[in-house]
Amino acid sequence: MGHFYTFKVQHLKRWFVVIILALFTATFLWFEQTGTFLVFSSNNSPSDLTKGNKNEPNIALTFNISWGEEKVYDILKELEKNDVQATFFISGEWAERHPEILEAISDAEHEIGMLGYRYTSYLDQDIDQVKKDLEYAKKIFTKLGYEDMTLLRPPSGQFNKEILNLVEDAGLEVIHWNVNPADWKNPGTDTIIDYVMNETENGDIILMHASDTVEQTAEALKIILKGLKNKEFQFVPISELINQAHAESKNIN
Repeated sequence: MGHFYTFKVQHLKRWFVVIILALFTATFLWFEQTGTFLVFSSNNSPSDLTKGNKNEPNIALTFNISWGEEKVYDILKELEKNDVQATFFISGEWAERHPEILEAISDAEHEIGMLGYRYTSYLDQDIDQVKKDLEYAKKIFTKLGYEDMTLLRPPSGQFNKEILNLVEDAGLEVIHWNVNPADWKNPGTDTIIDYVMNETENGDIILMHASDTVEQTAEALKIILKGLKNKEFQFVPISELINQAHAESKNIN
C-alpha cells in the first residue's frame, strides 16, 4: 500500500511540474504576442508610462508610423470625422522623407512623438548607438520645426533600464501601451474591433499603426471610435494622460 501512495505522490509531482511549465510557456508567448512587458516598482528607477488614471474615463489612441504614405490619410479622415485627437509616434527617417504628411498630422492637431530615427530595436544596438539614434532623431524633428519633442516610444516597444536612464537624461519620456490589437498583422477588421472594444478600460493606451502594412485599421476605426465614445470613454493625447494628477506611471526595476 505504501508503494501505491509513493507512486501516486511522485505522479502528482510530475504533473504539477508539467502544469507549471505549461503556464510559464503560455504566459511568455502571450507577452511576446501582445508586446506588453512586465514592469516592477522601484522608487529610484526611471519610469515608462503604460496606463493613465484607472479612475477616469480618459484613454489615449496612439499610432506608430515608420514607412509608407497611403494608409495614414484614411486614418486621419476617420479621426477627423469622429473629432478624435490621437498621438502619432513617428520615426525620424520617415518624417524626413514625408514632411508634408507630418505637417498634415500636426495641422489636424494630433500630438507627435518619436520612434527614434531608424526603426530598429534598441535592444539590438549598443547604448552609444542608441544615444546617436536619439540625438539624430531630435535633430531631424527640430529641423522640421518640432523642437519640443518630449515623447518617445522605442522601436518595437523594446527597452531596458539602461535605455530608460539614457532617455531620461535626454529629457524624454518613454510611452508604452497596454491595449494592442496587432492591427499590423491584418487579423481581420472584426477581430481588431472586438479586441479593442473588449479590452479597453479607463486610462488605457491603445497601440495601432498607420504605416502601409495596415489594410484593415481605417475600416476598424469606423466602429471603434464611435463604439468607445458610446461607452463614455474620452480620447485625450498622451500629454494630457501624463498630466492627470493621478496618472499611474510604472517604474522599471
